[in-house]
Amino acid sequence: MKTYKLLPILLAFTFVLSSVNASNPEWGATGHRTIGKIAEGYLTSKAKRKVEELLNGKSLALVSTFGDDIKSDKRYKEFYTWHYINMPFDVKYEDSEKNKDGDLVSGINKCKEVLLDKNASKEDKAFYLKMLVHLMGDLHQPMHVGRSEDKGGNDIQVRWFNDGTNLHSVWDSKMIEHYNMTFTELADNTDKISKEQIKYLQKGSIADWANETQQLAIKVYGSAEVGEKLGYNYVYNNFELVRSQLQVGGIRLAEVLNTIFS
Repeated sequence: MKTYKLLPILLAFTFVLSSVNASNPEWGATGHRTIGKIAEGYLTSKAKRKVEELLNGKSLALVSTFGDDIKSDKRYKEFYTWHYINMPFDVKYEDSEKNKDGDLVSGINKCKEVLLDKNASKEDKAFYLKMLVHLMGDLHQPMHVGRSEDKGGNDIQVRWFNDGTNLHSVWDSKMIEHYNMTFTELADNTDKISKEQIKYLQKGSIADWANETQQLAIKVYGSAEVGEKLGYNYVYNNFELVRSQLQVGGIRLAEVLNTIFS
């Protein structure tokens, strides 16, 4: 087994920007809510007012699971492919063959387009705002930019302590559940970073961020072998990356919303 330790946030400065797939609940509810809660702390006053108006006072944390909540409703099946990206590891998003039904990057850009449309109804804007919050979380879960042949790690069977699961689920929720913090506790205990670091993290396009997440996915694939029993040591070696991605996802979600509502 290959292990790696990555310091939160510092990781963002050492990537080579360079994207892929997934399915199933992304980050789980706790992870998505953490990202929403973190984002709220970085919103401008104007963005906060617009968000509160569109969501009728609901928080970003509350609506962050909306994209998964609607999966059981066939009326929304057109949005299913928006949760992930399929492409080879040696290809950047901009050079990849695009899914005709849409993907994570095109889905986020569609949400932005509707929110910027002065003629869009409040109902439509609220829907796409909730989708945007969710998809920005997906964008920072490494296994949602994973390989198509194993469905973003869903087909890589491993053991989590004594229970059978898959690598995708370990990164969606198993490690977060094991850490046993609420989303508010996770959001309140992010690492302290400078204004310069925040500005650095907010640079780039949605495609750039997808390419960045792909580099993390490659590392995640190398962190475990099929059938391996994962436990305390795996959490020790990998949970800092989870925390980092939740923080980065929240900061970038806020940047997207601030730009839209500026």
